Amino acid sequence: MPHHQTALRLVAPVAVLALSLTACGGGGDNAEAKSPATEKAKVFPSPEPTSGGEMDSGESATGKVDEDPGKVTYEILAQKVDVGTEAEAAKAVSEPDKVKGKVLVTAYLKYTHKSGPALTDGSDVHDSTTVSADGQRGSVLIGAAEDAPGCEDPYDVDSWKQGESHVFCETYVIPANAKSVEVNWSEEDGEPFVWKFPSA
Repeated sequence: MPHHQTALRLVAPVAVLALSLTACGGGGDNAEAKSPATEKAKVFPSPEPTSGGEMDSGESATGKVDEDPGKVTYEILAQKVDVGTEAEAAKAVSEPDKVKGKVLVTAYLKYTHKSGPALTDGSDVHDSTTVSADGQRGSVLIGAAEDAPGCEDPYDVDSWKQGESHVFCETYVIPANAKSVEVNWSEEDGEPFVWKFPSA
């Protein structure tokens, strides 16, 4: 996703800045301990990634999304994945030859509105979800049915208040021989949270 590239560009200058702050300081340890750069670093520590990492099964992540009325904090949980067959993948697309040796996988994610303004015109929380297989991002299936059992269409949710939850699904095409499926969700410019599931 484009925002991952942006995140990588942002991380590099921070790392360089942190190294240059450590390197400068003049004389011995005492001078460094009292230098303005060291004092500033104590008061304003270098930014750390605020999100991301591998998640355990059933473990929720917390992230913020800039929604239309304001910033909303969500609790996100990848509940499960449904892995289909090669025959199902061939039926689901207009050009079956393009999905030879591939299967469909549908990821179910539960999003709970924890804090922030109520939403009255949809949400962007699901836009940062992707599905990978063995570490390689799958291909999103455009036009996949969002109304599979247990899934809601995010564009039908026009009222969302604090404490309420919705389950949105993402369908991707992955290699049929993949050993694991990873569901990724990230804040804008943040590192992804990753839930791993067996593919069979």
